[in-house]
Amino acid sequence: MKRPLRLLLFASLIPVGLVTYFLIKNSRAATASPVYNVIRKCGGFEIRDYPALTLITTPMRNAGDDGSSFGNLFRYITGANIQSQKIAMTTPVLVDTESEGNTMSFILPASMAIADAPESSAKNVTVRSLPAARYAVLRFAHGNDFAAREAAVARLQEWVQSEKLQQKGTPFYGFYDPPWTPGFLRRNEVLLSVEK
Repeated sequence: MKRPLRLLLFASLIPVGLVTYFLIKNSRAATASPVYNVIRKCGGFEIRDYPALTLITTPMRNAGDDGSSFGNLFRYITGANIQSQKIAMTTPVLVDTESEGNTMSFILPASMAIADAPESSAKNVTVRSLPAARYAVLRFAHGNDFAAREAAVARLQEWVQSEKLQQKGTPFYGFYDPPWTPGFLRRNEVLLSVEK
């Protein structure tokens, strides 16, 4: 009786192990992110200096249009570019819903300068540079919903004002996790450029 029970237990652990392996292999820990310098931490807020970044960007029809925009960018890094070059996925995925027009961007690997990035095969994907800058940043969990985004923006802007930092431009978001990650485990950030 004990032996069949042990076999059943072992057999039930195999799918759990495979799912865990898949999640870890595809987690943010296995994906490169830009290297930045943390200038200051204050509670959940940080001030960071980022180097210049090379981005691929596509328009979003509206602030909730994550799927088709992500697909446009994913096709580019998996070879839908003039050189049919495959490019490693990085995090975070950047979403800008505050400035003129909604956009989604992938950050290209640090080793790829803008001159090295292949031209897109699609008209709706462009390669551009984001200059080096200082950002005030607030990390927030929960799902990728508008209420959580708006609350994070309000908290960050309030903190920036209380610290007497000079805001530049509008906030944007960085999303680090795949969509199947439970909300409470997600790493989402709102970033706001500030004067050095």
